[in-house]
Amino acid sequence: MVQAYILIQTEVGKAASVAEQVRAIEGVEAADDVTGPYDVIVKAGAPDVDSLGKLVVARIQSIEGITRTLTCPVVNL
Repeated sequence: MVQAYILIQTEVGKAASVAEQVRAIEGVEAADDVTGPYDVIVKAGAPDVDSLGKLVVARIQSIEGITRTLTCPVVNL
């Protein structure tokens, strides 16, 4: 299982709507509105890196109001 934090920037005033839509996606464990350079932080999991990429590109980035994402895979050192 691969886990990642996905940092999302949204259009002004769209953070709450984006977070709500992201929470409904299978594989998303949490999606929280935050302040700072990013508007929403998501914790997600997938069986492998390819599936994680598909989750981000096909499902999350297609949500209206998202302007940029940054995917940070979790590493266990």
